[in-house]
Amino acid sequence: MNIALIAHDSKKELMTQFCIAYCGILSHHSICATATTGKLIEDATGLPIKKFLAGSQGGAQQIGSLISCNEIDLLLLFRDPLTKKESEPDDNDLLRLCDVHMIPVATNIATAESLVRGLERGDLDWRNLVRGN
Repeated sequence: MNIALIAHDSKKELMTQFCIAYCGILSHHSICATATTGKLIEDATGLPIKKFLAGSQGGAQQIGSLISCNEIDLLLLFRDPLTKKESEPDDNDLLRLCDVHMIPVATNIATAESLVRGLERGDLDWRNLVRGN
């Protein structure tokens, strides 16, 4: 599966720790991320990460474009709803795209853990049936 990772500045460390904890599962999938998040995860885990622009420079829009083209199967978007910076991308656009294209999305670590464990069990394979793959 193709997994996209995005984290607000205050959640980058949490995303990195999450990816360290689930490195074994994530290593079986293709991962992409916005630039800073991707570099932090790649450095911490050794996982190959396709990095796009920084979120503030359009990286989230690049991932949104992949979602629109059905090239992303799962989005982990660790956001900070209390201290969002103006330079951070608008999450609503990404969430809308995930809803339109039936992409499972987690916006916090609790949901991310559920999705990644489901991914490991094969629970997310239903998407191939819906897409006709």
